[in-house]
Amino acid sequence: MEKLLVIAGIWTLCATCAVLFMRGATAPDERRMSLKRAARRDAADTVGQ
Repeated sequence: MEKLLVIAGIWTLCATCAVLFMRGATAPDERRMSLKRAARRDAADTVGQ
């Protein structure tokens, strides 16, 4: 029983880390929009040079 608790705890920790990593790796919609605007603005600045 003790071994099962340890294994379950490790799996829970791994799953939690995976979920947090995926949530951090994907940008919210608002951030995506601001990044697209910034990219367009930077591209426009380089064309004007």
